[in-house]
Amino acid sequence: MDEPEDMTAGGLGLAVSDTGNLVLSLAALAGLMILQGVIMARDRSAPLNRRFLFGLRVLMMLFAGRALFVVTDLQVFRFFILLAAACVPVSVVILAEGMLRRHAPAWVKIWIAGGTTVFAVSALWWSSSIDPARLIGLLLFQISGFAIGGYLVLTRDRASLSAAENKAVERMALSLVVLMPLAAADFLMTYLGLPVQISPLGVLFLCWLAVSLARAQVQHRAPLLSFGASVAVAAIAGGVVARMAGLGRDGTILTLVLVLAAVLVAVLSVEAQSVRAEERSHSLLRHMAEDRSRDALGFLRGLQAHPMVEGAVIIEAPQLAEMDDGVLQHIFRVRPVLRRADPPFTDGPEGDHISHLFARYDASHILLVRQAPLALVALSMPAMSASPRAELELAAVQRMASLMKVGS
Repeated sequence: MDEPEDMTAGGLGLAVSDTGNLVLSLAALAGLMILQGVIMARDRSAPLNRRFLFGLRVLMMLFAGRALFVVTDLQVFRFFILLAAACVPVSVVILAEGMLRRHAPAWVKIWIAGGTTVFAVSALWWSSSIDPARLIGLLLFQISGFAIGGYLVLTRDRASLSAAENKAVERMALSLVVLMPLAAADFLMTYLGLPVQISPLGVLFLCWLAVSLARAQVQHRAPLLSFGASVAVAAIAGGVVARMAGLGRDGTILTLVLVLAAVLVAVLSVEAQSVRAEERSHSLLRHMAEDRSRDALGFLRGLQAHPMVEGAVIIEAPQLAEMDDGVLQHIFRVRPVLRRADPPFTDGPEGDHISHLFARYDASHILLVRQAPLALVALSMPAMSASPRAELELAAVQRMASLMKVGS
């Protein structure tokens, strides 16, 4: 993941190739900034997050250096590119140590520390006069860093990590499998005949997988399918554009890569917005976690102001005097949370009582709070909000309220 000496490739001019590299570097920066925002919105001071942020900022320095080098053509920015490239292996290892909750072997630390020092010092000589020997050495050092990260993942003690931690480790390892060949292609860009550096695509994939970790219900397959779909859409769109424009091999590759980068940044932005929206959502679970009431009635009065069930009505025994207490007790023993759309009884005295309750309080749900004396909560949840998760949260609210009453 470094800046090759010769950026001209194939039949494209230097300006076109540089423009492509500039756009890809900015796309990678955008993806890294989106991921940084997601991490910092959670807990920036957590030890693992600090390690992750260090790695992100190393990559930010790398791609910012590339962008500035293209824009200004000042050789001094190669210092930041080379320094960041030298720090990539140490970023991989310290992140792996944090995720696996164990130290790397002593030989790994010595190798990584020595290599980082050598190539960081060599970055002070930002002239290309010692290349390609330095670039070849840096390529081998980066490959060794990725390989060591993979070795630590493969030899980890799975039993010492939770299921969520194992999933996170595997997802990060998957991103390294994609990133390593793309990073190597940057060094070999001229020899492979590539018109642009393609490592930003691997970085965007890493960002995508990392953001998807914030959504615990998402399994490995979901982000991979989404990524595959994005690649397919970008390939089709880029291929159509290249064919219409009559572009050659290099122009087609450049078009495909730029379209894919744009699609990845757009989807990554949407994913990050979804994560933030979920964290800010006014779920009933948040109400249960944040409520400080000491009794069931106080807890339920707080529920009355909740936006998902605004206007919930607490129904106590005097308001139910006209109804048969025995029938009501039987109904709520069978179903503590009544749904208008799925009543447990539709005929007989029970069906009549259920219909009366829903009609009287214009409710979508009625929850049991207390058996004796009977107390209920009637609430109306918009049909669009009545998801399986919301239904489960209502059941949890009912259970918590009943337990609070029993405990008081």
